[in-house]
Amino acid sequence: KNSEITYFVEATFIHTSPPPPNVHNLQHKKTMVTTAKEGPCSIDSLKSNIAVLEPDKQVTVLGIEGSANKIGVGVLRYNPATPSAGASYETLSNPRKTYISPPGFGFLPRETAWHHQNHIVALIKTALREASVADPRKLDAITFTGGPGMGGPLQSCAVAARTLSLLWGVPLVSVNHCVAHIEMGRVACGADDPVALYVSGGNTQVLAYSDRRYRIFGETIDIAIGNCLDRFARAIKLSNDPSPGYNIEQLAKKGKRLIELPYVVKGMDVSFSGILTSVEGIVKNKMVDDETAEKGELKEGQCTAADLCFSLQETLFAMLVEITERAMSQCGQTSVLIVGGVGCNKRLQKMMEVMVSERGGSLCAMDHRYCIDNGAMIAQAGIFAYQHGIRTPLNESTVSQRFRTDQVDVVWREA
Repeated sequence: KNSEITYFVEATFIHTSPPPPNVHNLQHKKTMVTTAKEGPCSIDSLKSNIAVLEPDKQVTVLGIEGSANKIGVGVLRYNPATPSAGASYETLSNPRKTYISPPGFGFLPRETAWHHQNHIVALIKTALREASVADPRKLDAITFTGGPGMGGPLQSCAVAARTLSLLWGVPLVSVNHCVAHIEMGRVACGADDPVALYVSGGNTQVLAYSDRRYRIFGETIDIAIGNCLDRFARAIKLSNDPSPGYNIEQLAKKGKRLIELPYVVKGMDVSFSGILTSVEGIVKNKMVDDETAEKGELKEGQCTAADLCFSLQETLFAMLVEITERAMSQCGQTSVLIVGGVGCNKRLQKMMEVMVSERGGSLCAMDHRYCIDNGAMIAQAGIFAYQHGIRTPLNESTVSQRFRTDQVDVVWREA
């Protein structure tokens, strides 16, 4: 109903609650994805990590992520080395919810913040229950996203983190969202020092580590690749459920024609705004429906939505592969780690795998559980910082919409 918000708490339970004021004209759907417990990830392969200050102490932290349309809470534990096994990090729980707007619409900061505020308490309870944390006062730290991201959603999660810190008497650790993606990938894939391709709705960067910083070798000079895909999906009225990028990926598999689109690589940087303008023009003037295409009535220059999805993916991903290969060559690296929501795309992973294998290297890629924004990745970067003495005082626990990856002092890795 338009007068209610419907969301799924688990696969078998549906709950409805009144909407925030003035949003009765929007149909919202909330979807929860809970990551199943994974086995411990050994840190033996992370040779560039500096030894933690207290290697024999078990550490458990809670991470809160809510920089965009997903709100996630994760509990992560550091297990010290034993006579039979090395030290490891283990994700104990990682539930999240996604704010999904109607087809043709994006997600706005105010409604997204309302969504996060409505569900943060339930997610915290779920995460603690799944992780078997009976007394949250025994947690070692509360970690949260300090930026970058959307102001309202970021602030909503920061307020929750501060509240828990004061309520339970547990220290805070602020985390850079982009660094969290990379550290989650490094641990989950056992990738010590890869070139990282970070692709999401708000960011597109090629990075490599050097001298306590993740250095940006190339990035978008206008909009992020995920934003380009999202806006294209709106143009062709694709559903936002479960995500525009996923639906583009599926429809692209039916594409039969490669439409020539602008290919804009400027040195190590890329530009997507012109490509988006071009493809939106094609949607308006040359795209036909599937019924017309099936009848063989396509005129020269005309195409289907599937053709455009296929062509847009091939063009955008080829640009990313090019600048990533150039960064590999410049840094002398043989491995690539893909992180961020767009990193789930199987076609991107395949194209990158071909390039990396031709260079005799390896590709590290993850599925939706850890590529898409989640609380465990915040906990992962946060626990690294915590174990090397980093704490965030309450009066400094602010958030920033602009917080670049190369601003973070990565104290847990060798200089």
